[in-house]
Parts: sequence; structure tokens; C-alpha cells
Amino acid sequence: MAPEYIIGIDEVGRGSLAGPLCVGACLVRRKNAAGFRKKLRGIKDSKQLSPLKRAEWFRIVSEAAKRKECEWRTVFVSEKIIDEKGLSFCLREAIAKVLRKLHAKPRACKVLLDGGIMAPRAFLFQQTIIRGDENVPLIAAASIMAKVTRDRYMVRLAKRYQEYGFDSHKGYGTRKHYAALRKYGISKVHRKSFLKKFRISNT
Repeated sequence: MAPEYIIGIDEVGRGSLAGPLCVGACLVRRKNAAGFRKKLRGIKDSKQLSPLKRAEWFRIVSEAAKRKECEWRTVFVSEKIIDEKGLSFCLREAIAKVLRKLHAKPRACKVLLDGGIMAPRAFLFQQTIIRGDENVPLIAAASIMAKVTRDRYMVRLAKRYQEYGFDSHKGYGTRKHYAALRKYGISKVHRKSFLKKFRISNT
């Protein structure tokens, strides 16, 4: 018997120098999957979209969730835990947590994941798809929900740490960000394990 639900999962912020990792998941009933896929026609990986287009798709998926056509959840893992436990551990834990937030029962779900990430072993029906965020609409939706959620958090963080410009680069390693790191050192929201060559400060 085919699983009752299909879930797309993706992560954002894996390579960021500051701020949390965010995992997003989007769930749809199998019987509604074809109709929901039509609503997602034209959706792309979040990295291929402008902020305005991402916001538009975020609204579309959010409104669909209000109509019970899908469900979506996101999970953050802080920079502190990334430093303590390592990125691979945090990614596994975040995927497990976002599935729990969806109340996903392993035998009732087929889980589609982007790239090299995997769901817990209890989810027997899972598939990791290279470039899944580009080719599978449900994974692209998960990517967008995670990206917009994390970006909004980083914009709020920028108000507390104005010298780093988190609102523009969202914590990634741009020239502007590295210049700020050289000038101000590492703040409390940076991933120290990613920035061992920089002086640690108490910003």
C-alpha cells in the first residue's frame, strides 16, 4: 500500500558563517499531490529566485496550508549547537525534529530530500534526490519556506549586530562580511568552528 503522505525536505544556511541552520518540510496528502503540484507550477529552488519571488511563493504555500491543502514546518539549529555538535549531527537532528513537528508517522509517509541529506532510518520510504530543490516542486517549496523564514530571522538579527550587515548577506561569506569580521572579530552569533582564523571578540 502506497504511503498516505508525501513530504519534501530541504535545508538552508548550511554554509553560512553566522546564524542558525534551518530545515524546512512541506507535506501533502498523496490523494491531493497532483492538484497541489499544479499550484506549484513554475516554482524553483529558493537560490534561483529573487527575494520578491520567494516572498510570493511563501505566501502561496502559506495560504494553501490555511486551506488544509498542505502543511509546512521549519526548524532552527543555533550556531552554538552547530559549534558543539557539528553540522552533520545538527542536520540529522533538525530533519528528525521537523518530521516530529509534522506528526509524520514513518510508515505513512514518503519523504523526498534534497542532495545528500537523509531522514531517520525509521522512514523506510525515503528518497534523496540530487538537485531535488530544482526538480521536485515539493522540495522546492520546503526550500523556500526555510529560506524566507531564516532570512527574516537574519534581518531581525541585523538590528542587534548592525556592524556585520546580516540583512544583506544573511550570514554568508561575502567580502563585506569578511571585512566586518576582520574589523570587529567574531560575534556571539557567529559559528566559531567555521572561523578559527579570526580573533574571537565579545561583540
